[in-house]
Amino acid sequence: MRNSKTAEVLEKFAEKRRRAESDFDKRRIELESAVPGVKEIDDELRSTSVNVLNAILSGKDVDEKMAELKRRNKEIREKKAELLAKAGYPADYAEIRFECPKCSDTGFIGTKVCDCLKKEVALAALEDSGIGKLAKTQGFDTFDLSYYQGDARAAAEHNLKTLRDFAENFSPDFPKNFILLGATGLGKTHLSTSVAKVVIDKGFRVVYDTIDGILSDFESERFRREMTDDELSDRYYKCDLLIIDDLGCEVINQFTVSCLYNLINTRINGGGSTIINTNLTYDELRETYADRITSRMFGEFTPLLFKGTDIRRQKLTK
Repeated sequence: MRNSKTAEVLEKFAEKRRRAESDFDKRRIELESAVPGVKEIDDELRSTSVNVLNAILSGKDVDEKMAELKRRNKEIREKKAELLAKAGYPADYAEIRFECPKCSDTGFIGTKVCDCLKKEVALAALEDSGIGKLAKTQGFDTFDLSYYQGDARAAAEHNLKTLRDFAENFSPDFPKNFILLGATGLGKTHLSTSVAKVVIDKGFRVVYDTIDGILSDFESERFRREMTDDELSDRYYKCDLLIIDDLGCEVINQFTVSCLYNLINTRINGGGSTIINTNLTYDELRETYADRITSRMFGEFTPLLFKGTDIRRQKLTK
């Protein structure tokens, strides 16, 4: 299995927290030096925290002591805010500033993974999928319809609207599946990347990978050559949205066909949304894969047909 980006993302979060704490310490030292009385207030606030712990450990009249300590803590903070205001500092200048106030840049709220961490892991996985650079420039707003004419233009407009609506209204409670068909260079990757970006931004878990990459991971697990702390079931089976790119480019054998069927069938039964991109036609899919796979694809997936002339080729002639 290819190395997970999760550890890298967690280290990024730890670094964000260290920066926030370092910045807080610098501002605290500045205020204690510039504003008379702030150091004494900070010392008292720290002693209040110790008193809270002692009250809990004592086990005697805890509620009464806690109420008194909270009242005193509030008075101290209000006094500090007054001193800062008189000195011309904003009220929150003495507070620690995390990028995510919900989890304090830890990535977790208790034992629950925070949405900010889910988003960062999904973005890292998107970067690792091989389309990371494309994702920086490709979005719904950059999908240029001028490269399509006639019927191809109508199809492109339909595909754009359908996938944009799906992404902007994405919900795991209402899964949808799409199969994007058409020759190379007609915008399938552009639109599926656009979907991934929007859904990730909403805080959902998205996995975007080529069929070769997915099968490589399954093969690694099968032979136990490489293993990480991440389970494949989490990566491919249980993500909110799975996007499979380049279906039809893989080596076809009993193992790969079995893996593909199990993946598609499990996600359909489990209620996960899936998008498949392929350069194959309907007839070519029927020739390449067993009926049990194509029947699931065309029975449970909405087909979106991409027509026209290779956009990359058009750009070269302009």
